[in-house]
Amino acid sequence: MKYMAMVGDKEFTIEINHEYEILVNGERYEVDFRQLPEGSVYSLLLNHRSLEAVVEERDDLWQVLLRGELYEVQVQDERAYRLARARGTAVSVTGEAVIKSPMPGIIIKVPVAAGDVVKKGDTVVILESMKMENELKAPRDGVVKRVQTQQGASVEKNQVLVIIGDPHEEG
Repeated sequence: MKYMAMVGDKEFTIEINHEYEILVNGERYEVDFRQLPEGSVYSLLLNHRSLEAVVEERDDLWQVLLRGELYEVQVQDERAYRLARARGTAVSVTGEAVIKSPMPGIIIKVPVAAGDVVKKGDTVVILESMKMENELKAPRDGVVKRVQTQQGASVEKNQVLVIIGDPHEEG
């Protein structure tokens, strides 16, 4: 089975050949991928290196929190990908981007305020969860429309923390 994954502006071709082997852009990886009892937490052995990730599907994208970095990944099987390309369908980078807490935790820092201009990849919230600090980053360029949390706050999974919009939108 072949899939196309978009992470930011990078495109990856992923081929699943065997249960414990994948090819990413032609490079071979040994994998063992298991869901942990915590629900959206996964254990991944990648070429004998252990990683833990929180993975959730939201609005046709997968959000992956890995090593404190939040990635938004669009995944399509090869057929859907070719069909979308033929139609000229593209992922929109406009509209509101809602940053939600991927897991329960405590807000360590909110380095942005309403009205701040942010670039894709800028840290907008630092969340401590499972004794790790996780930097939640802006998924695109824009302006912070609302900050709905503060330093020291306890947050639940899926709680809205920051909303980023287009510079010309009214907040």
